[in-house]
Amino acid sequence: MIETTLKIDGMMCDMCEAHVNQAIRNCIKIKKVSSSHKAGQAVILSDAPVDIEKVGKALGEFGYKILSVDTQEVEKKSFLKGLFGK
Repeated sequence: MIETTLKIDGMMCDMCEAHVNQAIRNCIKIKKVSSSHKAGQAVILSDAPVDIEKVGKALGEFGYKILSVDTQEVEKKSFLKGLFGK
């Protein structure tokens, strides 16, 4: 699984977070997205690399701008692994 963290300029409130999440969900296939206006970022979990250009265009329509991108491979956590720690 791939975790992509986007630093985003322009988010000011909870409603902004909802707009960013919806814009991302509508433009690319993802597993999960979570945004924070306080941190100024959105974290996307996906199976494939995120099309940053496509996301940037979708966010731009709402007045937001991607400032930076950080991508890393993450291990998919299973319920049993978390429960038993193995």
